Amino acid sequence: MRQPGIYSEMLSGGISGKTGPHSLPLARIKKIMKKSGDDVKMISGEAPILFSKACELFIEEITVRSWMKTLQGKRRTLHKEDVARAVIETDIFDFLVDVVSDSKISCDKIRATSS
Repeated sequence: MRQPGIYSEMLSGGISGKTGPHSLPLARIKKIMKKSGDDVKMISGEAPILFSKACELFIEEITVRSWMKTLQGKRRTLHKEDVARAVIETDIFDFLVDVVSDSKISCDKIRATSS
Protein backbone atom coordinates (compact mmCIF):
# COMPACT_ATOMS: atom_id res chain seq x y z
CA MET A 1 0.00 0.00 0.00
CA ARG A 2 1.26 3.48 -0.85
CA GLN A 3 2.52 5.52 2.07
CA PRO A 4 1.51 9.20 2.36
CA GLY A 5 4.14 11.60 1.08
CA ILE A 6 5.86 14.16 3.26
CA TYR A 7 3.68 16.91 1.75
CA SER A 8 0.40 15.03 2.09
CA GLU A 9 -0.37 17.02 5.26
CA MET A 10 -0.85 20.03 3.00
CA LEU A 11 -3.69 18.23 1.21
CA SER A 12 -5.66 18.11 4.45
CA GLY A 13 -4.56 21.52 5.68
CA GLY A 14 -1.93 20.18 8.09
CA ILE A 15 0.75 22.79 7.45
CA SER A 16 -1.41 25.80 6.63
CA GLY A 17 -4.04 24.98 9.24
CA LYS A 18 -6.82 25.14 6.65
CA THR A 19 -8.97 22.23 5.61
CA GLY A 20 -10.88 23.89 2.77
CA PRO A 21 -9.81 24.93 -0.70
CA HIS A 22 -6.42 26.51 -1.18
CA SER A 23 -6.03 30.27 -1.34
CA LEU A 24 -4.53 30.18 -4.81
CA PRO A 25 -6.12 28.18 -7.64
CA LEU A 26 -4.16 24.97 -8.11
CA ALA A 27 -5.26 24.58 -11.73
CA ARG A 28 -3.80 28.01 -12.53
CA ILE A 29 -0.53 27.13 -10.77
CA LYS A 30 -0.32 23.87 -12.73
CA LYS A 31 -0.95 25.75 -15.99
CA ILE A 32 1.87 28.22 -15.19
CA MET A 33 4.18 25.32 -14.35
CA LYS A 34 3.44 23.63 -17.68
CA LYS A 35 4.07 26.88 -19.59
CA SER A 36 7.49 27.23 -17.94
CA GLY A 37 9.14 24.96 -20.47
CA ASP A 38 8.56 22.48 -23.24
CA ASP A 39 10.17 19.73 -21.17
CA VAL A 40 7.54 19.97 -18.41
CA LYS A 41 4.86 17.44 -19.32
CA MET A 42 3.73 15.71 -16.16
CA ILE A 43 3.24 17.35 -12.77
CA SER A 44 2.38 15.43 -9.62
CA GLY A 45 -0.65 16.42 -7.60
CA GLU A 46 1.46 17.54 -4.66
CA ALA A 47 3.72 19.95 -6.60
CA PRO A 48 1.08 22.68 -7.22
CA ILE A 49 0.08 22.50 -3.55
CA LEU A 50 3.68 23.12 -2.53
CA PHE A 51 3.93 26.02 -5.01
CA SER A 52 0.66 27.43 -3.63
CA LYS A 53 2.09 27.48 -0.12
CA ALA A 54 5.36 29.01 -1.37
CA CYS A 55 3.39 31.76 -3.13
CA GLU A 56 1.39 32.45 0.03
CA LEU A 57 4.59 32.79 2.05
CA PHE A 58 6.15 35.04 -0.60
CA ILE A 59 3.10 37.32 -0.67
CA GLU A 60 3.07 37.47 3.12
CA GLU A 61 6.77 38.37 3.32
CA ILE A 62 6.66 41.11 0.69
CA THR A 63 3.48 42.52 2.26
CA VAL A 64 5.05 42.75 5.72
CA ARG A 65 8.12 44.52 4.32
CA SER A 66 5.91 46.86 2.25
CA TRP A 67 3.74 47.62 5.27
CA MET A 68 6.83 48.70 7.21
CA LYS A 69 7.51 51.23 4.43
CA THR A 70 3.91 52.43 4.69
CA LEU A 71 4.26 52.99 8.43
CA GLN A 72 7.57 54.82 7.92
CA GLY A 73 5.66 57.20 5.67
CA LYS A 74 3.11 57.70 8.49
CA ARG A 75 0.29 56.34 6.34
CA ARG A 76 -2.32 53.63 6.78
CA THR A 77 -2.73 52.66 3.11
CA LEU A 78 -0.18 50.51 1.33
CA HIS A 79 0.76 51.93 -2.08
CA LYS A 80 2.70 50.44 -4.98
CA GLU A 81 5.58 52.78 -4.07
CA ASP A 82 5.81 50.97 -0.71
CA VAL A 83 6.10 47.64 -2.51
CA ALA A 84 8.74 49.12 -4.82
CA ARG A 85 10.75 50.41 -1.85
CA ALA A 86 10.52 47.04 -0.09
CA VAL A 87 11.70 45.23 -3.22
CA ILE A 88 14.57 47.61 -3.92
CA GLU A 89 15.80 47.72 -0.32
CA THR A 90 15.68 43.94 0.22
CA ASP A 91 18.48 41.88 -1.32
CA ILE A 92 16.43 38.70 -1.63
CA PHE A 93 13.98 40.53 -3.93
CA ASP A 94 16.65 41.69 -6.39
CA PHE A 95 15.07 39.55 -9.10
CA LEU A 96 12.03 41.88 -8.98
CA VAL A 97 13.86 45.22 -9.26
CA ASP A 98 13.28 45.41 -13.01
CA VAL A 99 9.55 44.81 -12.49
CA VAL A 100 9.09 47.61 -9.95
CA SER A 101 11.48 50.03 -11.67
CA ASP A 102 8.83 50.51 -14.37
CA SER A 103 6.69 52.36 -11.84
CA LYS A 104 6.85 56.15 -11.45
CA ILE A 105 9.47 55.90 -8.73
CA SER A 106 13.03 55.54 -9.88
CA CYS A 107 15.40 53.20 -8.08
CA ASP A 108 17.86 56.03 -7.43
CA LYS A 109 15.19 58.18 -5.80
CA ILE A 110 14.12 55.34 -3.50
CA ARG A 111 17.70 54.57 -2.49
CA ALA A 112 18.39 58.28 -1.87
CA THR A 113 15.38 58.68 0.45
CA SER A 114 16.16 55.51 2.39
CA SER A 115 19.74 56.49 3.18
